[in-house]
Amino acid sequence: MWDKLEALADRYKELERLLADPEVLKSPDRLKDAGREHSVLKELMEKYADFNKVKREIEEAEELAQGPDHELAVLAKDELKALRGKKDELERKIKELLVPEDPLDGKNILLEIRAGTGGEEAALFARELLDMYQRFADRHGWRSEVLSLSPAEQGGIKEVIAQISGREVYGSLRYESGVHRVQRVPATESQGRIHTSAVTVAVLPEADAIDVQLDESDLKIDVYRSQGAGGQHVNTTDSAVRITHLPSGLVVVCQDERSQHKNKAKAMKILRARLLDEERRKQQEERSALRRSMVGHGDRSEKIRTYNFPQSRVTDHRINLTIHKLGNVMEGELDEFTEALAAEDRAEQLAHIESDGKADQST
Repeated sequence: MWDKLEALADRYKELERLLADPEVLKSPDRLKDAGREHSVLKELMEKYADFNKVKREIEEAEELAQGPDHELAVLAKDELKALRGKKDELERKIKELLVPEDPLDGKNILLEIRAGTGGEEAALFARELLDMYQRFADRHGWRSEVLSLSPAEQGGIKEVIAQISGREVYGSLRYESGVHRVQRVPATESQGRIHTSAVTVAVLPEADAIDVQLDESDLKIDVYRSQGAGGQHVNTTDSAVRITHLPSGLVVVCQDERSQHKNKAKAMKILRARLLDEERRKQQEERSALRRSMVGHGDRSEKIRTYNFPQSRVTDHRINLTIHKLGNVMEGELDEFTEALAAEDRAEQLAHIESDGKADQST
């Protein structure tokens, strides 16, 4: 870890030199890149400088504490306790800053919820999960909008895609991807037996055109008349849009809007998000050949959470966290889970940074 910090300190000095270089100042792109990297490293380097200063002060105080002057020795010993506490706090902060932020954390998201095993009960729970995430968004001052919805009977949902926009949305909800399991007695169950159903959730960072560049020749776009409910106008024009991304085989269909143009725009937004998610997935799979993170990999086949209604219990299986406030959670009070998952992910990344540092020292 300390070798990494020394290398970053050297890079920080080089960036300060570049920011004062007349040649760099003439180039907006080079200046912007250097300024962004300098800004990212600034707080870490300030804490590292404070840490080194406190280390020197501790060495001086230790010498005085062992010196012949009794009064100075007593004062130095008192000061040592405070300095060591300060050193520990600075080391903790440095470790936190060493964990890189995901550049996508600030993105809006596309939230995909699909009913899985459990039939109508799964579809009903899919609706409840959508409501839960929309309430969570409201609590954080975010905006949510349903882009595409396939309804089921009795008010349930077969599949829904919603956009949630706001500050640090992906960073907050990225760990929600996976299988959400519900255990409860369905309203139609006459024997009072508990049924288990499952719903799949995917959280995709919204991709801008700069994130995912699409070649028109790679797209097959079909328009056709919308099917199912939607009102008289929806079903009388060729407003539905199906986009097939030929290289990947991904298909996106949007038909909720009256306007073909709006449906195409929504479909392109969904397609870009799915392509970005696939690219990140490939990168994570490559990294997981070396190590598999406890959380954060977003494996949608993994059972991540169980909602047990009879016991009013919600359990996140990745971090073994159980909360006996199911009603509150369904009302959107998810912060205890999202914050614990983010903390666990940071701790896992930091552990690997430290182990990599030890491995470097041994070679």
